[in-house]
Amino acid sequence: MRADELMTRALELGRQVRRLTAPNPWVGSVVALDGVVIGEGATEPPGGRHAEVVALAAAGERARGATVYTTLEPCVHHGRTGPCVDALITAGVARVVSAIEDPDPQVSGRGHASLRVAGVSVDVGVRARQAHTLLGPYIVQRRDGRSFTLIKAATSLDGRVAASDGESRWITGARARADAHGQRADSPAIVVGSGTALADGPALTVRDATGPVGPPPLRVLVDGRGRVPAIGPLFDTSLAPTLVVTTDRAPGAARDAWIAAGAEVADVAAGKRGAGVDLAELLVLLARRGVLQTLVEGGPTLHGGFFGAGLVDRVVAYVAPVVLGAGGRAAYGLDPGPPLELAARYRLVAVRVLGDDVALEYEPPEST
Repeated sequence: MRADELMTRALELGRQVRRLTAPNPWVGSVVALDGVVIGEGATEPPGGRHAEVVALAAAGERARGATVYTTLEPCVHHGRTGPCVDALITAGVARVVSAIEDPDPQVSGRGHASLRVAGVSVDVGVRARQAHTLLGPYIVQRRDGRSFTLIKAATSLDGRVAASDGESRWITGARARADAHGQRADSPAIVVGSGTALADGPALTVRDATGPVGPPPLRVLVDGRGRVPAIGPLFDTSLAPTLVVTTDRAPGAARDAWIAAGAEVADVAAGKRGAGVDLAELLVLLARRGVLQTLVEGGPTLHGGFFGAGLVDRVVAYVAPVVLGAGGRAAYGLDPGPPLELAARYRLVAVRVLGDDVALEYEPPEST
């Protein structure tokens, strides 16, 4: 097998475990000798082995003189486990091929440098773009100190998320809804605004996702003024944990009720013009809790806030074959919007047909 084929296999191994490794990155690794795979593995859940160590164990003594293909630079620091660099050197591998360098300040080139000092040949950049896409949440969290933001919306053909009477269930069909639950399963935190919480009473749980599913995502209610009462499935913490992010404008009674219901409450600064919450501060708060990816489910005002602040890393728009008209509610409440010549133009990266619906995935042009 060629180097790009071996790295593609390593990327697939990493993809398979992304829901199980948080807050660690989902890394895949392949050990090959003369182009033949002799061992492979992926990162285990927190406290377990890293991908390179799993792959080396599978290869055993045959790893001596072999090449290791790994989707992320091997770690060189002590955490829950020992450095992968030490394991590679001890195993006697001749060469390490990494897709990308690790942006974590504890690694950031030091892993590759240590391997070279030990006489191991190192190459970087095979399937780099695919690795950046797969590990985007980890990269943003380590590089920028905030959680990666995924915006999700289900809309009509004319861009509405609800009909004129406020009804929004169900705009899309069963396959699109199941796919959206897959996005939830991929995200350690799901964020919803107070307007959507009041209108829909969402549970924000993972129900129909295929494949392995990790711990229930943290449900995050953004309510800067204490509007949402502590009732309904969002405050049933037997389903999943709940965090309310608010400001000093929230009444004490609302805070007490949230806490009494079992939710955690955290304060951040108010947003611009004193409305809502500071969304950049929210993402930093979540990143410090180890949340690599945050799924923002709405509503339109919250979506618009993230777009307006330039804090959107990826968009998944599910579009249904229905027209709801001018009375329906627009999907993205960006007010005021920019003039056309200044509007950001997102890059289409994927199109998936889901029955009669379609999922369109976009990234900002400056994304990793």
